[in-house]
Amino acid sequence: MTKTELYQQILAKKSFLCVGLDTDIQRIPKFLLDFEDPIFEFNKRIIDSTKDLCVAYKPNIAFYEAMGAKGWESLAKTLDYIPKNIFTIADAKRGDIGNTSRLYARAFFETYDFDSITVAPYMGEDSVSPFLEFKNKWVILLGLTSNKGSQDFQFFQEEDTYLYQKVIQQAQNWGNPEQLMFVIGATHPEKFQEIRNLAPNSFFLVPGVGAQGGDLQAISKFGMNEQVGLLVNSSRGIIYAGNDENFAEAARQSAKKLQEQMELILEEKFKENLIS
Repeated sequence: MTKTELYQQILAKKSFLCVGLDTDIQRIPKFLLDFEDPIFEFNKRIIDSTKDLCVAYKPNIAFYEAMGAKGWESLAKTLDYIPKNIFTIADAKRGDIGNTSRLYARAFFETYDFDSITVAPYMGEDSVSPFLEFKNKWVILLGLTSNKGSQDFQFFQEEDTYLYQKVIQQAQNWGNPEQLMFVIGATHPEKFQEIRNLAPNSFFLVPGVGAQGGDLQAISKFGMNEQVGLLVNSSRGIIYAGNDENFAEAARQSAKKLQEQMELILEEKFKENLIS
């Protein structure tokens, strides 16, 4: 999916919502355990109830890897079920020496045909560049993450530059805004204006809204660019909004609440461009 196609989806749905499919066999409603593939059945119902409200789905690969071969089967079926006009993110956080990264890229871009993958930048350019070789595929590089431990290394300072700033600046020499996004955590709203100035044309994947308490209004105010430039993710706050047979409807209501907030924000900033 191209950047323009993603932008058009945002305008059409009046939403920049990404739904995280962090599907845990221990947390899904118990009645689903009677199905042949409980993970896929859960995901299928979540997708059916939210596909008109979001522009992206983000399976967290760890939840599928933990299930072994059956988990990978559930992931493949989930990916096939997601409508083709919805952006897909493999939240895999890969990154290794070049030959290994190339195989990771083949796994998620060819075998599973995701639109994008999250990548860790710690090993540098040669660990990231293999992912950037695939046409119309995206690297979503970890920039400033939402977890508490982001303080441990990402705020290491040399002269006047933090490490996360160096990562964002340096990575833009490896790829362009048509293929490179950054993960910027919603738990750092005070940093969004500064980071937007560092990467004015890039999309940001923003985790941390919902269960982690990120402020959608602040993120949007300081993080948007001329093509919106934000994919705001909510995982637990949507998919685990309910825990009984009506869980999919509860997920829809949670997603709808966020989408409605996004629609108001988009109407204020992009009113003339929105598709009615």
